[in-house]
Amino acid sequence: MFTDSKTISQALQESTVALAPVSETARLDSEVWLAYVLGVERPWLLAHGEQELSEQHLADWQSGLQRLTGGEPLPYLLGHWEFYGLMFQVSPSVLIPRPETELLVDEALAWLRTHRLRTPGRAAADVGTGSAAIPVAIAANEPDVTFHAIDISPDALAIAQTNVSQHGLAERVHVSQGDLLAGFDAPLDLITANLPYIPSARVPTLTVAKWEPLLALDGGADGLELIRVLIQQAGRLLKPGGLFLEEIDPELEDSVEALARQQWPTAQVEVLADLTGRPRLLRVQLEAAK
Repeated sequence: MFTDSKTISQALQESTVALAPVSETARLDSEVWLAYVLGVERPWLLAHGEQELSEQHLADWQSGLQRLTGGEPLPYLLGHWEFYGLMFQVSPSVLIPRPETELLVDEALAWLRTHRLRTPGRAAADVGTGSAAIPVAIAANEPDVTFHAIDISPDALAIAQTNVSQHGLAERVHVSQGDLLAGFDAPLDLITANLPYIPSARVPTLTVAKWEPLLALDGGADGLELIRVLIQQAGRLLKPGGLFLEEIDPELEDSVEALARQQWPTAQVEVLADLTGRPRLLRVQLEAAK
């Protein structure tokens, strides 16, 4: 696959071919990886295609390409990834933020902006926060909300705290360790979550299971083990008129919707589709106090 010398154009061409079997965005991944190795922006690569890579750059590029062709996710090589227009530190301790989760952020922001309170300062919790991408993206775009970013993993919380601090949100996004909302007793206006929702039997069939944390993927026998508990906890904590948002496995749409309707018989319960048209987000809008 590799030669002793290579221009930028040659490197991009070779890596695109090499990554095609393992990535649907092989060309983009190739450009992002080489730009990272060279410490330049992607447009610079296209304008300097004839420039040869130095010996060190060539070695670094080859080393990373071998890892990528082995299936390792590009964000873990980079150590960061973009979500909702913001950059987040990531590691194998946390899930890689994905575009479909931006739907949850959109819905949270739309609700926060249309449900202003006379007394400012809405209280929210993001459960299973991982990298804290969800609460940071929401808080960065809506000043009138304070989040409790909760996760059971100390390693994930370390990444979350770094991202919260990096975006200057430590006063409004409070990172803490917890088992879902167990022991939490403060009423909440908004609860968001992207909990593990893959049924245990299906987890080993997923490519991502080799690299991303099983703790953030495995949702138990039916995929609903943690979601079921969180819905029960949210029933106790969510204020009248509050909003509950949970990303789901499209194959569990009916089961998740039934759980929500059982917990909140009078609430507006719906499952929203992502950009691919697949059921992706459970949205529960509680009735306001009378």
